Amino acid sequence: MTTTFRLDPELTASGELVPVGGSDPAADPTAATQLRYRVDVEEGMGLDAEFFAQVVHRTLNDPRSWGNNGERSFARVSAGEYNFVITLASPGTAADWCARSGLDITQDNVSCDSSNTERVIINAWRWAQGSETYGDDISGYRQMLINHEVGHRLGLGHAVCPAEGALAPVMLQQTKYLTTNGLTCAPNPWPNPER
Repeated sequence: MTTTFRLDPELTASGELVPVGGSDPAADPTAATQLRYRVDVEEGMGLDAEFFAQVVHRTLNDPRSWGNNGERSFARVSAGEYNFVITLASPGTAADWCARSGLDITQDNVSCDSSNTERVIINAWRWAQGSETYGDDISGYRQMLINHEVGHRLGLGHAVCPAEGALAPVMLQQTKYLTTNGLTCAPNPWPNPER
């Protein structure tokens, strides 16, 4: 989880988005809402699809994530019905899928929730390399990336830094910056860091 990977920031891989096999049950089967998601990984990038799927599932079902004390829980499926697809894609393929929802991610090589499609797009270059705002904390960055983009899928927009030195809201665009309106926040990967 703490290792970065080499990946060309201009890579466009095969375009073939392949579901990761297997399933992981929802951490809280009694949650009011059970969200089923699939994980797809683009072929031809040399990244570990199983590792990606494991990190996604652990992150979404962490008490600090979007569960909101029993409000919702996340189950990973590889077949059948699902609510959305978390997709690890090369920068070129990510840009294509984001553009389908009117989003241009090419300037900062970021990720997106392609809301006109079923896909929450995680840019593989960012997954592999992180961002300056998180420095060496690649683990925290990856958790933030998942929580931020899934937050959009849950209907949330971007946030600003509420106070100098506060933990950044997970919906702050932390890949790009930690400062808004002259206030600088500390990196934070979680919607509910106090839990």
